[in-house]
Amino acid sequence: MGLAVASLALAGTAMAAAPELKLPVAVKQLGNGLTVVVSEDHSTPTFGISVVYKVGFRLEPKGRTGFAHLFEHMMFQGTPNTEKGLFSRIIQGGGGIDNGSTRYDFTNYIASAPVSALEPILWLESDRMRMLDFSPANLKNQQDVVKEEIRVNVLNRPYGLFFWTDVAGLAFDKWENAHDGYGSFKDLDAANVTDVAAFHRTYYAPNNAVIGIAGDVKAEEVFALVERLFGSIPAQPTPPRPDVSEKLNTAERSARQTDQFAQLPALAVGYKVLDPASPDWVATAVLGELLFNGEASRFYQRFVKTDQTVLQISGGLGWPLADAWSLNGPGMLGMLAIYKPSTDATKLLAGIQEEIDGIAKKGVPAADLERVKTKMLSDFYSSVEALISRADVLAQRQAFTGDAASANLIPARIAAVKPADLQRAAAAYLTVANRTWVDRQPAPKAGK
Repeated sequence: MGLAVASLALAGTAMAAAPELKLPVAVKQLGNGLTVVVSEDHSTPTFGISVVYKVGFRLEPKGRTGFAHLFEHMMFQGTPNTEKGLFSRIIQGGGGIDNGSTRYDFTNYIASAPVSALEPILWLESDRMRMLDFSPANLKNQQDVVKEEIRVNVLNRPYGLFFWTDVAGLAFDKWENAHDGYGSFKDLDAANVTDVAAFHRTYYAPNNAVIGIAGDVKAEEVFALVERLFGSIPAQPTPPRPDVSEKLNTAERSARQTDQFAQLPALAVGYKVLDPASPDWVATAVLGELLFNGEASRFYQRFVKTDQTVLQISGGLGWPLADAWSLNGPGMLGMLAIYKPSTDATKLLAGIQEEIDGIAKKGVPAADLERVKTKMLSDFYSSVEALISRADVLAQRQAFTGDAASANLIPARIAAVKPADLQRAAAAYLTVANRTWVDRQPAPKAGK
């Protein structure tokens, strides 16, 4: 059985209700607290798996910036039972794919393979949940790898990640939300093997994890297999979740920077958005799509096509690391615009706010809103059609809300957004007082 949805409404036509989503969902919690989510889909003899651990950038301990990211790398360094690299070799050798990532509220390990590989992959996952090779050599190797990532992706490339790290650091007040999740060299170098072992014991315990599996499997057989492979891993005291809640800012925050690698100026802007459980969260996500998604978006049409002051513009709720459904705490509606030297940040900011204020005052045409919602629905259905993505979405929903089946409600939440909701979201969150921006100019060339 494939993805069970009704036909999508054609773009430009009225969409009275969202197509119904009926992802089959079965959930079981083991005695050690490990939660397993299974979505049966017998359309192809394959499966996707996502192991989600409830630790990310803002949930890592203070004084250990970048530790969640470092540990993502450590999970591929082998165990007392499996040598380094064996995990990926087994999966990829059988025609599968695997990856891992660290985000604000979770770290996930995803894979997709023929269904015959399910038991070996689950064994490998249980093996590295149980214990890693906590050697000084492995730790030093991965400290160096993460630091090289920072050099390549942040320090030695145009713009680095200032549109994420610098804007978030300026906009948010709490350390959990504001610190650089990539990590500082100082904190990374300060980590030792004892720290790594303690982090694994605390955050990679079964009671802090969710396994999502989607594909050509039977739920009861998966539950029995997971019980056999994971059931003897002991639970640990659940790590306390820090208070990551924030209030909206009451005065604009800004910074100006120079960039020795950039050839053109760039402006990054962020507006804080607070509560993923709020209807305003979804309305803001839809508003982000209206403003940024594709050549028909408001900002592309205004600044790239009409004003011709901007060369590239992108953004959205949770951008660039997340979307509306993969955050479990406050986020930002963020954006990056690379603009022409003939304009300036002040002029561009004024134009951006003019567009937003126009929506807050006058709303948007119903046809524009329906077009955007249809595109969002299409994107969401496409994502959960892929088994690896479906497993990941269900595991995240279970980790965040305790209800994996709430993924089936996402289309209805999108479809329910009305023009008045966009007006309310724009007026409440996308204000000058709640705005943070960083303008980055090319550094003056030597001799000029």
